[in-house]
Amino acid sequence: MKNLALYLILVVGALAFIYPFYWMTMASLVPEGDISGLTLLPTTITFDSYLQMFEKIPIDRAFFNSIFVASSVTAGVLVFCSMVGYALAKLRFTGRNLIFYVIIFTMTLPFQITLIPNYILMVKFGWIDTYLALIIPYLINAFAIIMFRQAFLTIPQDLIDAARIDGCGELRIIFQILWPNIIPSLVTVGIITFMATWNEVLWPLIVIRDENLMTMPQLVTLFAVGGRAESQLGVKLASATLLALPIIVAYLFFQKYFIQSMASTGLKD
Repeated sequence: MKNLALYLILVVGALAFIYPFYWMTMASLVPEGDISGLTLLPTTITFDSYLQMFEKIPIDRAFFNSIFVASSVTAGVLVFCSMVGYALAKLRFTGRNLIFYVIIFTMTLPFQITLIPNYILMVKFGWIDTYLALIIPYLINAFAIIMFRQAFLTIPQDLIDAARIDGCGELRIIFQILWPNIIPSLVTVGIITFMATWNEVLWPLIVIRDENLMTMPQLVTLFAVGGRAESQLGVKLASATLLALPIIVAYLFFQKYFIQSMASTGLKD
């Protein structure tokens, strides 16, 4: 009976999370006049909302921009943050713990505090309306550094010492020896970084004005609230569905590693 009650609660919770996305998807596939009466299964399926969306905005270009920016940031975070996490976990130097605590402290600071200084830097560097403004500020991530530090702490020091005896440099130790042993952490950091970068709206709205460089969340936001959707709910829902789809697909492929890493990662001294 306890298991039955638990499963019932989990099913109800899952339906509560799934239904809004299911309704959004179904509503984007029905005629505009049928959206208000939509229940579970639509009686008529049409792709008019998607066709109108592609006619009104360059959503394909925005999709490419989002893929390029999110992939670049994710790759950079995996490389640079794993290097920092390795240094904090396995190298002995003065101030190591202080640096780690400062990194933890930065996680408490809201993004809005650094918004204006970052924008001023982008202007001085001449990076406004370039991909660099979307990528460079996100290459170092405090959460990723902490995740990698904790993952590296679980690896025996003997493995690293043996690699050094064999002539391996520190970078080779990180990428060829340690990375294969922390696959769940790599996947978790990758998914979270990709999701956060993909869903970012405020920063692109500030540094990107060229429509050809806009990301999907930015373009969809301007499309939905800027009047170009012409108050057509189906078109707005179609753009929102396309925006959410890549994240859902990525999670479905990598959920095993994601759950494994989140369940096994703990704080170690």
